Amino acid sequence: MIKYLLHYLSLAFSILIIPTGLHAQTKGEAQLKLAGIFGDHMVLQRNSDAPVWGVAKPKAKITIQGSWSSQSVKTIADEKGKWMTRIRTPKAGKNLTLTVKSEDRKIELKNVLSGEVWICSGQSNMQWKMRGFGLAHFKEDVDKAKFPEIRLCDIPQVIALEEQDDLKTRWNVCSPQSVMNFSAVAYFFGSRLHQELDVPIGLISTNWGGSAIEGWISKEALKQTLPNYKESTKNYSKWLAGSGALYSRALKNQPKSLNQSSPSVLYNSMLKPIIPFSFRGVIWYQGESNVKRPLEYRKLFPSMIRDWRARWGQGDFPFYYVQIAPFAYKNEPFSAAFLREAQMMALSEPKTGMVVTMDLGDFTNIHPKRKKPVGERLAMLALARDYGKTDIATSGPFYSKSRIEKNTIRVKFSHADTGLVAKGGGELTHFTIAGSNKTFVPAKAVIEGHSIVVSSDAVRKPVAVRFAWGSGDEPNLVNKDGLPASSFRTDDWPLSK
Repeated sequence: MIKYLLHYLSLAFSILIIPTGLHAQTKGEAQLKLAGIFGDHMVLQRNSDAPVWGVAKPKAKITIQGSWSSQSVKTIADEKGKWMTRIRTPKAGKNLTLTVKSEDRKIELKNVLSGEVWICSGQSNMQWKMRGFGLAHFKEDVDKAKFPEIRLCDIPQVIALEEQDDLKTRWNVCSPQSVMNFSAVAYFFGSRLHQELDVPIGLISTNWGGSAIEGWISKEALKQTLPNYKESTKNYSKWLAGSGALYSRALKNQPKSLNQSSPSVLYNSMLKPIIPFSFRGVIWYQGESNVKRPLEYRKLFPSMIRDWRARWGQGDFPFYYVQIAPFAYKNEPFSAAFLREAQMMALSEPKTGMVVTMDLGDFTNIHPKRKKPVGERLAMLALARDYGKTDIATSGPFYSKSRIEKNTIRVKFSHADTGLVAKGGGELTHFTIAGSNKTFVPAKAVIEGHSIVVSSDAVRKPVAVRFAWGSGDEPNLVNKDGLPASSFRTDDWPLSK
C-alpha cells in the first residue's frame, strides 16, 4: 500500500496553476494564435463541421484552409480579438495540413490526420500509465505500439477556480516511447479501434488520480443537481472571491481542502478549454473517490454526462464508462456495491454503456493491473454501437427482475441469450439471501436456463437476494461470451454496511 500512498502524494503536489490562456488582445498582443488543443500531429474528427478557434487582432480577418479542400473558410475576430468558425473535415485521411492566416501572420499545422477522436477521462485507473506497474508489465504491448496513425494528447493536470479559455498541450505520434507516459486504458481502447477500423485515432487524455466526480462538473450544473451540497464546498465561495481566477499562490499557502476533488476545478481547467473541439465520444473510469456517497453519485454522474453534452452542443455523443472493480475498502461506511449500483443507474441516460470489471479486480489493490481487457471492452462497446460491428459481445448478464417461488427466489437476466455459466466450473459464488428481517446469509444459487434460483435452508421465507455485494467480492457468474455480471440486489432497502 505504501507505493499507492506515494502515488497519491505525488499527485497532490502536482502543479496546480494554469499558464497563459486565450484572452483579450491588447495592441501589443495582436498576434494570431490558435487554441492550445490545436497543433502539429493532431487528429480532427472526420466527416464533421469541426470548430476552429483562437485569438487575433480585434476585427482581424481570419482565413482557414484545409489541404483536403480548395475552399477556404473566413471569419472575423470580435472586438476582443476572439474568433471561432467551423471547417468541414474529410473522411479518414493522413498527411494533411491546416493553415490559419490573418493580415499579419500565418500558422500551418502539419502532419494532421482526419479520423476518430475520443476523450478519455476519470481518476487514477484511467490515468494509470503504460509504465505504471513497472516497465515489464506491458512490455510486449509497448514494444508493439508502433502506430503512426494513432495520436496521443495529454491534458496537463491543473486546478482552476473559474472557467479557463485555454491550456497548453501537444499531440504525439504513438510510438513505444510516447505511449509509455500515456493512459493504459485509453491506449488499449484506441489501439483496438485502430486495428478494427483501419482509420486514424486521436485520444485526448484528461484525468487526475484521486479526483471526485464533483471536480469534473461545471459550477452551474453542480448547484442545480445538489443545491445544498456541502461536502467539498466549504470556503469555496471565499476562494472564488479571491484576487484571481487561478489559485496562483505557493502550495504551502493554499487551503488544505483545495484539491482535485474540489467542486468544478477540473472542469474549469481540464475540460472547458477544449470545448467545443469536435470528437466522437467519451470513455470514463472514475468512482473510487465517491464510494462514501453513493446516493449523491446517483445524481452527480448523470448530471455530469448531461452537462458535458449540453456544453459541447454535439447532441448525445456516446459516453462509455467502467464500473469500479472489486476492492476491499477499509473504514468505508457502505459497501462499494452501492456505488456500482449508482453507476449502473446511469445507463438510463441515452447512448451510455458500462463495462463491468468484477472479474478484473484485485481486492487488495485499488489499481488492478489488468488494464488491457478494460480498454478492449470499452472498444467493443464503441465498435458495436458506433461503428456497425454486429458480431461483438458487449455485456455480461444484467439483473432484470426477480420472483419469489415458495422458499426460493428466481432471478432473471438480460444479456444472457447465450446462457449463464459459473466461470471455471463449480457452484456460483457470492449470492446471499434475506427474509423480512433484512439479515443476509450465504445462499445456494442454481442456473436454470436464463435465470438463477437462489435459496438457503436458513431463510424459509425469502424476500431479497444480493449478488457480489461485498466491496471486494470477486464472483464467478458470466454469460457464455465470458463477460461478467455486475453486482446487484433485488431489494431497495436503505443503505447499510
